[in-house]
Amino acid sequence: MIGRGEGLQVCVVGATGLVGQALIAEGRQWPRFRLTAVARREVPLPPGARLETVLAPVEEWDAALAGLAPAVVVCALGTTRAKAGGEDAFRAVDVDLVLAVARAAKAAGAGHFILVSSVGAAPGSRNVYLRAKGEVEAAVAKLGFRRLDVVRPGLLRGRRAERRPLEWIAQVLAPVLDLLLVGQGRRYRSIRGERLARAILGLATEKAGGRFVHEHDGLLRAEQRLTGPRG
Repeated sequence: MIGRGEGLQVCVVGATGLVGQALIAEGRQWPRFRLTAVARREVPLPPGARLETVLAPVEEWDAALAGLAPAVVVCALGTTRAKAGGEDAFRAVDVDLVLAVARAAKAAGAGHFILVSSVGAAPGSRNVYLRAKGEVEAAVAKLGFRRLDVVRPGLLRGRRAERRPLEWIAQVLAPVLDLLLVGQGRRYRSIRGERLARAILGLATEKAGGRFVHEHDGLLRAEQRLTGPRG
């Protein structure tokens, strides 16, 4: 179990989304981490949350990250084609902006980058969403971070700011459907936002260098590094 009371600075980019909000909420329980954020607009904070936020247009995020000089950067940016308004707008966020954040993090001296991707991500996928995720994974891997953790969750369960009716239905059904996903299919199991957040915080403390990919079971192991074995 990880001790408390230190101050590892972890900067979250994408703090207004489900994963970012879960990280902020979980950060209240783990004073070892000093969470910061770079965002375009005000970041909602749960009671008791501690978060230094730098608000800036995306064109100035490189300067914002340089000013914070974080040890670890978590990129939880992401959208959908429907929300973005088309494939080009979707790729502008999930590929171009994510890669720009990674480059800015590297230039700011962050040696550890944690990228929130998706299960099934692959540059050669026929699925537009999964292809974009795979392409940006490959591009970020070429930047030469001391450590790169690629997080590939299945369906994320939790409350989002925007309504996604089909996803809401999937979240309701997920606990039952997860039981059917066994063997190699376990990688597609859903995960609650707070558990993913704890897994990310667990990964943030890792010292070994290299590139690591974490799917469902790996994320649960990373969570246990933070919290200790569950009873």
